[in-house]
Amino acid sequence: MRTTRRPGSYVCGIDAAMDVIGGKWKVLILWALHVRPHRFGELRRELPGVTEKVLTDQLRELELDGIVHREVYDEVPPRVEYSLTPLGTSLNQALSPLGAWGRENILGNVPHS
Repeated sequence: MRTTRRPGSYVCGIDAAMDVIGGKWKVLILWALHVRPHRFGELRRELPGVTEKVLTDQLRELELDGIVHREVYDEVPPRVEYSLTPLGTSLNQALSPLGAWGRENILGNVPHS
């Protein structure tokens, strides 16, 4: 895990977890990588609205936290793929009930056209 976190200042486990996944894009990155590994451009297309800089920053933070693995292939042209680590997979599993709650209580209440 990244050493720049604020160990000792967390109030509870949720506080610590939110420090890792905080921000608009990190959970969406986790969701996309749950399906399969992605290249940077693929992630950018799956997350409309994210800027290249923000996606780069968020991926770096997730990598530093041990959630995402960045694989650089020695090819021409260079190829980089992002995938979930076992820690990232377990985080996605922990977020699954939250997604179910959102589908049930928020998306389920949206009128369908």
